[in-house]
Amino acid sequence: MLDQLVAAAGAALVAAMATDTWERSRGAVVSLWQRAHPERAETIEAELAEVRDEVLSARGTADEETEQALVADWQRRLRRLVRDDPRLADELRRVLDEALIPALPPAAQDRVAQISIKATTSGHGRTTILGQGTQHNH
Repeated sequence: MLDQLVAAAGAALVAAMATDTWERSRGAVVSLWQRAHPERAETIEAELAEVRDEVLSARGTADEETEQALVADWQRRLRRLVRDDPRLADELRRVLDEALIPALPPAAQDRVAQISIKATTSGHGRTTILGQGTQHNH
C-alpha cells in the first residue's frame, strides 16, 4: 500500500508542477518536508522550483522520458521520507488528496488516483472495502 501511495504522490507532484495552481501544491509539499526535516525545507523548495522548470520544458517539447524520470526521482524521495518517518504516510496521503490531486485536470486526476486493492478472505471471514470514485471489480 505504501508503494502505491508513493507512486501516486510522485506522479501527482510532477503533474501538478505544470498547473496554474502549483503554488498551493508546492506549499503543501514543502510543509510535509518541514515536518520531517526542517533544515531541508528551504533546499526542497528550491529543488521544486528547478524541477518545475524541467517539467514545463519537458511538456513543451513532449519529452515524456524526462518527465517520467522526474516522477521516478520524486517517488524515490517520497519513499525515503516516509521510510525514515512512517507517521508521515498519513500526511502524504492528505497532501495527495487535498493539494496534489485537486490541482490536476480531471483526466490526470483519474490516472493518478487509481489505486489497486487486493483482498483475500478465507474460511468464514468477511472483507469489506470502501472507496469512492469509479470502481472496477475484476
